[in-house]
Order: sequence, then structure tokens, then C-alpha cells
Amino acid sequence: MEFPQPVIEIAVEPKTKADQEKLGLALAKLAAEDPSFTVSTDHESGQTILKGMGELHLDIKVDILRRTYNVDANIGQPKVAYREKISKLAEIDYTHKKQSGGTGQFARIKIIFEPGEAGSGFNFESKIVGGAVPKEYIPGVVKGLEGSVQNGLLAGFPLIDLKATLMDGAFHDVDSSVLAFEIAARAAFRELKSHGDPRLLEPIMKVEVVVPEEFTGSVIGDLNSRRGMIQGQDMRGNANVVNAMVPLANMFGYVNELRGFTQGRASYTMQFDHYEEVPRAISTEVLAKLQG
Repeated sequence: MEFPQPVIEIAVEPKTKADQEKLGLALAKLAAEDPSFTVSTDHESGQTILKGMGELHLDIKVDILRRTYNVDANIGQPKVAYREKISKLAEIDYTHKKQSGGTGQFARIKIIFEPGEAGSGFNFESKIVGGAVPKEYIPGVVKGLEGSVQNGLLAGFPLIDLKATLMDGAFHDVDSSVLAFEIAARAAFRELKSHGDPRLLEPIMKVEVVVPEEFTGSVIGDLNSRRGMIQGQDMRGNANVVNAMVPLANMFGYVNELRGFTQGRASYTMQFDHYEEVPRAISTEVLAKLQG
């Protein structure tokens, strides 16, 4: 069974060591109960990161942590779970060579990286013939690439829909090892930053707003201002139903704003639909904030 992938995340910092222990136990239970809720650790900051399907989803989890498990913690602002993808084919020929007395390290790999079909994930294929890279070293290449795609190229977000084909390589009888080929693969992947034209992708949400007729124009105008694309309108009883595709980044705080300009008479639902490339000007702005 496939579960929806989380599109929003928050950082959680327990206030005491006791809170840290309670948090660990609580999150293990919550994640086991709800496959669309995931927990990870930011390796740079050491923070615990909670990921879910929307603001409300994470608000409920935080409320459970506080009320049911008595966890006292600082909660960060919600952030969009972006993704990354290369936009063009790149052939990378990389040699890892290290000599520092005794046994050295040596591995050469030639890999073709290609953008994959949407939803295809990471795919690896070896086309090595004649033992240019012995079979026992190929798992090192796979491990290096699998680890690298999780951290992306631009801002630490997973890089999705990538095909990597190992075409050729070279090894040394003494200095080559699985680890040397893993290091070479990681380095070859990093070369994609300058050769694969990586792009930032954002989650696009399917939004449905049920609104009285007199506020329909305001709702449509507001959704357009959020970079939304109106998909259509229907009637449901005496109300209008407006359907739109809107970037998640522009939907934070929407429930309160919608309530405000419709006098509390509209409601909405939102669910993840797909990932889409962030427009270049906005991508530059987002990356500057993330990296700054």
C-alpha cells in the first residue's frame, strides 16, 4: 500500500533531557500509528524534524505531544518540504585517488545521470562489461548514490526521479575497495550541481473551497494571488465549489484569512497532488532564504 508523502515539516526542540526521552517514545508511537507522519533528524542542527500532510496535521500531532505525553518543547515555524530534480542529462567521469602511506584509495567511475519520469524515484543500472569495475565494488557505487540523493544538490532536499547508469570505470588491485567506490559515487553526484542543471520542486495542493455565491469572486481572486490555477467551479446546494491547484508555500495561514474575508461562511479542504518546478525567480528567492 502506498501512503501520501509528507509535504510540510516543523522542527521540535525538547526543553529538558526528560522531555527528550518522552519525545522519543511519543514520536515512535505516533509514527507507527500514522504512516503519513514521519520523523527524522537534521544532521547539521541535530533538531528533530516532524513531517506531515499539512499545518492542521502537524498541529494535531504537537497538541498530542503536549497534552497526552506532557512533552515541553519549542516548536519551529512550518516549512515546505521541497524536492530537487536534475533537468538535463549529464555524463560524469570521476576518479577518486588518495595516497597517504600504506594502502591508498582508488576508484574511477563513469556514470550517465538522466532525469527520470515523474514518480519513478531513483533507478540504478550497471552496464559494466569485461570487469572494468568488479561486481563486488558496485554495491559501493549504489550506496554512495542512494545516500546522496537523500540530501540533494541545492538545499538539502531529496533529489527525486533520477536514473543513473554506470557505463565504465577502473580499479586498482591493491588500492580499490567498496568504500573507495562509494566515495567516488558521492563525488560524481556532487558534480551534477554544475552539470545537471538541478531545479527546485514544490508541492502543489488540490484545494476545494465551498463558499456562498457572494464571496466566490473574492475567493477566486485570492487563490490567483497565491499563484493558484483555478480548475473549475460547481454548485453544491446553495454554495459554490471552487477547485484550484495552489503551491503549498502560498497556503500557510489560509484558514484564518478565508474566514476573515468570507465572514466565516466558507470552508476548504486541501490535499497533496503533485510536485512541480518552482518558477526561476521564486526559486532564487527561496534558495537564498534557505541557504542564508
